[in-house]
Amino acid sequence: MERQNIVISLCDNLQQVDDARKTATINHELLRLNIDVAALQETHLPSSGSLKERDYTFFWQGLEQDKRRLYGVGYAVRNFLLPSVEPPSQGTERILSLRLTTSSGPLHIFSVYAPTLCSTAEDKDAFYYELNAKIAEIPPKDNLLMLGDFNARVGADYITWPHCIGHFGVGKLNENGQRLLELCSSFFPTKPHHRVSWRHPRSRHWHQLDLIVTRRSMLKHVLVTHAYHSADCDTDHSLVSSKVRFQPRRTHRSKQKGRPCINTARTSVPELRECFARAIDEALEDCPVDSVKTRWEYIRDTVYKVASDTFGKKVKKSEDCFEAGIEVLEPAITAKRATLLEYMRQPSARTMAAFREARNNTKRIARKCANDYWLKLCSDIQTSADCGNIRAMYEGMKKAFGLSVIKTAPLKSTSGEIITDRSKQMERWAEHYQELYSRENIVTDTAIRNIMPLPIMEELDSPPTIEELGKAIDSLACGKAPGSDGIPSEIIKAGIVSSLLGHLYNLLLKCWEGGIIPQDM
Repeated sequence: MERQNIVISLCDNLQQVDDARKTATINHELLRLNIDVAALQETHLPSSGSLKERDYTFFWQGLEQDKRRLYGVGYAVRNFLLPSVEPPSQGTERILSLRLTTSSGPLHIFSVYAPTLCSTAEDKDAFYYELNAKIAEIPPKDNLLMLGDFNARVGADYITWPHCIGHFGVGKLNENGQRLLELCSSFFPTKPHHRVSWRHPRSRHWHQLDLIVTRRSMLKHVLVTHAYHSADCDTDHSLVSSKVRFQPRRTHRSKQKGRPCINTARTSVPELRECFARAIDEALEDCPVDSVKTRWEYIRDTVYKVASDTFGKKVKKSEDCFEAGIEVLEPAITAKRATLLEYMRQPSARTMAAFREARNNTKRIARKCANDYWLKLCSDIQTSADCGNIRAMYEGMKKAFGLSVIKTAPLKSTSGEIITDRSKQMERWAEHYQELYSRENIVTDTAIRNIMPLPIMEELDSPPTIEELGKAIDSLACGKAPGSDGIPSEIIKAGIVSSLLGHLYNLLLKCWEGGIIPQDM
């Protein structure tokens, strides 16, 4: 397989994104910059959980709902990488670990938010003690990346620290940088403005507080590291990106991925139904008759392929107010980004005024798009309710509620201790189900004798007729999720006028006579 460059970055100050849909905004910016994994700081989100957007899935860790949430860390992971990722767990509001399976071995990615320079020495000591403990848990042969806002200036004194700092450091060393120097490195000869990520509000000097830290043995996999000042999420920190050479490897999952859904809404078009019936008649002419399993697999695959070609695949629609108005918002966001870059290059009253005007214009357009979106959605829900279309009404209500947040709960032992070891987790599950299903049920003879005997229905021994099969197909409920074969009931109903009914009936008789039913039938 061709080696793939995974782009890893960190995005700071998530809470400053001035948008009701912060994750949608970040999803848009990360996709524009082609970022695969982003570490997030200052999320301010309660507890732990995950949220799946169109292109990225967000994970986070913070304090409980009833506590004051000052920090919080998390990740944004490209959806195509999810099969190679072990979801983060057992983190804190300052340190969270994510494991990515690659062809070069496991890659552990830390999302870190360190105490500021004004924090007490006790807080700093506790943070670095916990960070060292987390690093010690990683096997020496595994790859390690730490991404985050370390609030540290490591300076440019590569002579004093030859094994920690490269020739391209920025600024002067401070107390937090002293604590971090044994882990930090800056080895990439980028332009000066690509080596900094935060500008001091009073001195207007640029500094590098957001760092990507790795083991020296992993430097051969790191291609380049630099800051993106064009990443616009309304935060005073710039996006720091590192491109590493890794090939993600899919983690084994016991649950197989289902087939793409067929667009059942198009089955109501008469022309397409006729085309589907003709295609089914032609495709099932060579149906094998040697065994039940072979016949079923041929019918299953043929019906799914013909239905997919005729009606097409279902396109998942999860538009919110941000995605619905992206065509109107995109020019305003681009103009705002351009004025922001101009202000960063030449800070002045003129460039600041231009940036504020572009930002206010973007906010005004965003509010109008959101208002139009909600008015249209509410009107659609009301219209569906007035027409008695209950399904469309509930679909609209589900869209109004937004994306569902998936909460994570740790697995605990019988004594209440959290289990982190995977083998011990499996043992705990085995113990739980053994205790659950090993209980002996006591049934008295009196209860058995009180069961009223029913007459034997001998007519059920006769094989079913093709008319009974047709009635059963007609009574199938529509709008339900298909099974593992991926064929919904609407497709079977659309093909009942073709030879499909006869093939299904012959298959049913074979199963009836042999007493064998394919497992996925």
